[in-house]
This record gives sequence, C-alpha cells and structure tokens, in this order.
Amino acid sequence: MSPVIKRGGDKFTLPSKYLLFILTIICIGLIIITFNTSAFNGVVNSVAGTFVVPFQKGITTAGTWFKTTSDNLASIRELQSENESLKQKVDELTNENTNLEQDKYELIQLRELYKLDQQYSDYSKVGARIIAKDAGNWYHSFVIDKGSDEGIDVDMNVISGGGLVGRITDVGPDWAKVQTIIADNSSVSGTVLSASENLIATGDLELYNEGQIHFSKLVDEADKVSVGDKVVTSNISDKFLPGILIGYIAEIEEDSNNLTKSGKITPVVDFEYMNEVLVITQKKNTGN
Repeated sequence: MSPVIKRGGDKFTLPSKYLLFILTIICIGLIIITFNTSAFNGVVNSVAGTFVVPFQKGITTAGTWFKTTSDNLASIRELQSENESLKQKVDELTNENTNLEQDKYELIQLRELYKLDQQYSDYSKVGARIIAKDAGNWYHSFVIDKGSDEGIDVDMNVISGGGLVGRITDVGPDWAKVQTIIADNSSVSGTVLSASENLIATGDLELYNEGQIHFSKLVDEADKVSVGDKVVTSNISDKFLPGILIGYIAEIEEDSNNLTKSGKITPVVDFEYMNEVLVITQKKNTGN
C-alpha cells in the first residue's frame, strides 16, 4: 500500500520503495552524525589531554611552589627573629660573664692585697688603682689614682703581687707616678735571706722579656747563695724600706775579679698584669 498525500486538492501517492529509501538515507545520516559526534568528542578529549591537562598540572605545580616558598619565607623570618633574640641573649650572657670574671679577678686582687697588707702589717698603707701606664708590654712606669691629697709623697714604696713594685717618683693632688724595679734606670739594694749577703738589683726591660732582672756586687765567699734563694730589700737601702720581697735568685755567675758574683733575679711581682697596688706611707729617708 502506498501512502497518500493530498496536494492542492489532488491526491499525491508516494510509492513505498521511495519512502523506504528516504528512511534509509535518514538513518545513515543519523549514524554518520552520531559517529562524527563521538569522533569530535575524541578529538576534544585528545586535545584536552595534550594541552589542557599539562597546563593544569603546571598551574598546580606553580601554586604549590609559591605556597611552599611563602611558607619557607615565613619560617625564615621566624627563624631570623628567633636568631636575633638568641643573639641578644648571648650578648647579655657574655656581658654578665665578663662582669663576673672581672669581679672574680678584682676579688682575687683584693685578697692578694689583703694578704700583702697582713704580711707587711708593720707599715701603714694606702690602696690605689692604676689609671695609666707607659707604652710597652710591661708596667715599668705607671700612674695611680692617689696623690698628695691622700698623703702620698715622693720615694714612698709601692708593693703588689707579694712583693716590691717600685717607688713614687712624682706626685700630684690626686695622682702619683710609680717607677718600678724593672725599669732600666732602677736599682735596689737587696739582701739574700739565706746568707745575709747584700747585692744590687738593677732593672733591665730587655732582660725582663725573659721575666728576669740583673743583680751584681754579691759577695759570697763561702758560696752560701744558691738558685731559688729569696732576695729582699736590705737595711742599707736609701729609698726602700727593709724586708720587702724582691724575688728569687735565678742564675749565679762568678765575676772576672773573683771577688763578687752577678746573675739574675726572678721578681715576685708580675709586671705584665697589675691593676691595684699598695703604697706604704712610711718613708725610709725620714722614718715617718
């Protein structure tokens, strides 16, 4: 049976074979469209896989890097802040330690001066601090913070570190200059305690680089004097009070005249490190 189509009042008849052909064409078209749509989607997916996905990965990686970097910078700033705080604490502790060490050193010095004061208790003394020194490694000449206002006078003896340092050579109202026994132009009349023999100890800055000074004019006919014997200021000294420890015999040599001996003395005072001294206010030449 063929379908009937009315046309302008007339009947139009479409044969069945044509209708079947048209339907077939339509189905084939739909199949092609469907296939092409799947292929298009495949192409789109392929393009997305090739370009979009790596781009997305790049954005994700970059975002992760920026976040990590930001976190690291924040951590670095925090560590820097902690580091500054720790540095400040270290500085504070260093200062405290330095002050404690200084206090400890000063305490030791004061204890030594106290012992020295007791050792020479027969003499009246005034404590003083060294405020300046001449150039060089050794305290061969220095200035103290006490002067005539405190009763300090020229030729008063100065002691520290267990024994004789030197004598006052110049005085102001609130200062005084001290020349020590290691200075080149210094000389002290001494006595070797073990033998009661006298000698002259003379300063020598070059020799004091070895920690020693010279002695000469020792009369020791019986060879009583030996290395290690104590040497103190003698009674015949014109500027130094008797009995103050100078040092110890270090070397002895026979002089060419075969009558006297000379050698070296190791002073008891360390002339490289001094801060405080005691000034004996009694003078040898006046007895005051």
